[in-house]
Amino acid sequence: MVFYAGKLITSEAMQNPTIVVITDRNDLDDQLFDTFASSKQLLRQEPVQAKDREDLKDLLKVASGGIVFTTIQKFMPSMSAPSPQPSPSGRGRLASGDGQRQMPLLSDRDNIVVIADEAHRTQYGFEAKLHDEKDKDTKEVIGKRIAYGFAKYMRDALPNATYIGFTGTPIESTDVNTPAVFGQYVDIYDISQSVADGSTVKIYYESRLAKVNLDKEGRRLITEFDKELEEDEEVTDKQRAKAKWTKLEAIVGNQERIKNLARDIVTHFEQRQAVFDGKGMIVAMSRRIAVDLYNEIIKLKPEWHNDDLTKGVIKVVMTASSADGPVMQKQHTTKSQRKALSDRMKDPADTLKLVIVRDLWLTGFDAPCLHTLYVDKPMRGHNLMQAIARVNRVFKDKPGGLVVDYLGIATDLKKALAFYADSGGKGDPAESQEKAVEMFIEKLEVVRQLFFEASTTKEAILAADPEAYFGRYPETGFNYRRFFLASPGEKLSIILQAEEHILGLAAGKNRFIDQVTLLSKAFALSIPHEAALAVKDEVAFFQAVKARLVKFVGGGAGRSDIDIETAIKQIVDEALSSDHVVDIFDAAGIKKPEISILSEEFLLEIKGMKHQNIALELLKKILNDEIRNRLKTNLVRSKALLEMLETAIRKYQNNLLSTAEIIQELIELAREIKAADQRGAKLGLSEDELAFYDALEINDSAVQVLGDEQLRLIAREVAEKVKANATIDWTIRESARAKLRVVVKRTLNKYGYPPDKQQKAIDTVLKQAELLADYFVQCKA
Repeated sequence: MVFYAGKLITSEAMQNPTIVVITDRNDLDDQLFDTFASSKQLLRQEPVQAKDREDLKDLLKVASGGIVFTTIQKFMPSMSAPSPQPSPSGRGRLASGDGQRQMPLLSDRDNIVVIADEAHRTQYGFEAKLHDEKDKDTKEVIGKRIAYGFAKYMRDALPNATYIGFTGTPIESTDVNTPAVFGQYVDIYDISQSVADGSTVKIYYESRLAKVNLDKEGRRLITEFDKELEEDEEVTDKQRAKAKWTKLEAIVGNQERIKNLARDIVTHFEQRQAVFDGKGMIVAMSRRIAVDLYNEIIKLKPEWHNDDLTKGVIKVVMTASSADGPVMQKQHTTKSQRKALSDRMKDPADTLKLVIVRDLWLTGFDAPCLHTLYVDKPMRGHNLMQAIARVNRVFKDKPGGLVVDYLGIATDLKKALAFYADSGGKGDPAESQEKAVEMFIEKLEVVRQLFFEASTTKEAILAADPEAYFGRYPETGFNYRRFFLASPGEKLSIILQAEEHILGLAAGKNRFIDQVTLLSKAFALSIPHEAALAVKDEVAFFQAVKARLVKFVGGGAGRSDIDIETAIKQIVDEALSSDHVVDIFDAAGIKKPEISILSEEFLLEIKGMKHQNIALELLKKILNDEIRNRLKTNLVRSKALLEMLETAIRKYQNNLLSTAEIIQELIELAREIKAADQRGAKLGLSEDELAFYDALEINDSAVQVLGDEQLRLIAREVAEKVKANATIDWTIRESARAKLRVVVKRTLNKYGYPPDKQQKAIDTVLKQAELLADYFVQCKA
């Protein structure tokens, strides 16, 4: 909507339009206003919020321009009291005059654009309705008056405006119809597009229909009551609906049922949290049920409760009056308190993890870390669609949102989804959790199969441990199931053997990491399904092996955040977590060296490791990290070392080197890195001076002509000149870079650097200078 408004404002044809943003709730009005207010540069003006009806009239009586935010309820005619007139039926009296209140014309301009956002309940009031006129003192009905909906009054006030609606849940029924009010769809951005673009995540549906046990007497009373309601002609449809709702509320709010519901939600949510650290929302049928459910939950989890608004794991978000009694009144929240709770709920790090609501926060409330919606309230149509969309927001590596149904909303959900598809939307907004479980089982089989592939390391592993593999067909693969019965010390050994097996497969490391990542996502969506709980220890083992293999992935190559630990916790029971293998050296089965990481003692320990594939991965990781650390300060030398590392690895991958030979070659490279680090001291140069020395030495003919001594002098002077001319923005300011080129060129000329080699040297020096720019600027500061 912000970008649409920006386009309108800059359109010549619109001639500085006035934009009116309409919602039907104050909280949504505030939320949208904040979004627009933070985009003042795009909109070229500051939006304003109408304080009341009179302020709205003043804001719209302008010649042009302006962005006005208001709720549709402010479009209301004058409340002057009319004198009663007889009604057509003779039973009451109509208001005087023409029998209706007029909304004054605020502007007849045609360059006013009204943007309506999700104002479903209030956009369809065009037909006249009769309302009771009551005496102020006696409250008796003394007549009737004709009134219309806010939408009609809005169009009376702005008759020539253009109206456009933004909604994720259009309505097309007989009495309320979104396209009939706003015209045909301009654009449809559906679920399949949204998920494909990464704008939202998929929603999964799980039914946990809580049973309510009524005794025979209770069922008899309900049956008789239903029959009496149907036979009583004086009972209106509205009264019947209210009575049905009251009866349903009593059944849903049965105290035993609330206790069962509380137990199930606590168990379910804790199991979800074990695999996916996020938040949940519980939708209750009534305020009374919301409060009762809260009280039952904190009986089970007293540590979740806190009277302080800024503390506690669970809160109720609702309003209450003194007439509701002290128990419900205790859960009353003001607008400012709800804003504070909203901020807490949207903060992933905040301790607030669960909220219970009835109507509030079901639309217009975006908390990306919200991953589970517990529905215990009858909902249908667009209200249901809006509610389930609370959990489809993208958050870190959140694989999807889950809607848990406790009241049998499946039929209503299917109807809502059917309408969505009929309106042109593609993709299924909510998929059964069974699909997630199917995907989980499929990925589990894929990961298991990796341990049954033939590995080049099998013989070496068997030599160290004859029980590492199954002995006979059909179970001929690596026997990782020993892990679950092993002692903590044995667990470490089995994890190392598992790593060695995976590293002996073709592209084994990357395949295993990728597949376990997919398995973990499917697992997070499947919990707490019985099929997932039954194999959670097995998943934990796979994640433990993966976590160690990930530590061997070199920085800067491929995906930097290959693990999904940001959103999915590693599932490790007490039995699994008893091994404390968390460090890269522990994972490789060696002690972390207390002296230089590239010391001879350490290199010899690497060479003597019994798990040679792990030794190789460890050495590759260490050398890669060491070289890339030096790449931050010494461009030329580090690139040469990195090329040597990559060449050696390519030779190994092409089977030109054995595992023992590649390890020996990498050990020689480690020694060369150590020797390179000592060159500065031998030449009498500081670390940054040595970097420029290497940048100049790249040209062999220059070295031959000038010699080491002359190059040392040039390197010192260039380092000083670069340091003196480095400003905080010099790497992006062309004028500063041009000045530095001149300075470097003069220095090279001064010492007789070969002219035909100067351009290449200058380019290399500038690249080297960019690497050290931040360091120089910090030193100057």
